[in-house]
Amino acid sequence: MSLQTSHESHGNPLDLLEELVSANDWPFDRASDCELMFEVGGRWCVCHMFFVWQEELSAIFFSCQFEQKVPQTKRREVCELLAAFNAGLWLGHFELASEDSLLLFRHTIPLRGAPGASVEQLEDLVDTAVTECERFYPALQMVVWGGQTVGTAMAAALMDTVGEA
Repeated sequence: MSLQTSHESHGNPLDLLEELVSANDWPFDRASDCELMFEVGGRWCVCHMFFVWQEELSAIFFSCQFEQKVPQTKRREVCELLAAFNAGLWLGHFELASEDSLLLFRHTIPLRGAPGASVEQLEDLVDTAVTECERFYPALQMVVWGGQTVGTAMAAALMDTVGEA
């Protein structure tokens, strides 16, 4: 998932992100100069990426949502699971949107004083989101649909596996 260029953007970082998305043949929609949405297929789910460039703040807001609504009866356990996952993250965090019970991974990168976002930074954002969502998704399924405890789901999610079955 890499562009051949390694130049830095001096304008809207979403222009550079659109090049990255196009290079990977991901379906996308550029609703405006300051919004870009695209999808990345993962092993467990499709990640719906949403980037917003806030020029006044010189910041990129980013969120990644996957198609999993949390039933009202499981909100407490899912919030506990989110807190446990978030404690181990270096970049971004998971949250449960209260209005529609959808889960998302989000992060904001301030770029004030920087010449712009690099291809590598944008690749890292997408890679991190997909990696963390892929790690989180099975634990979420265990809690929501499998009836497992948060502790059991966390242990399974953090277990290092070797090879493929």
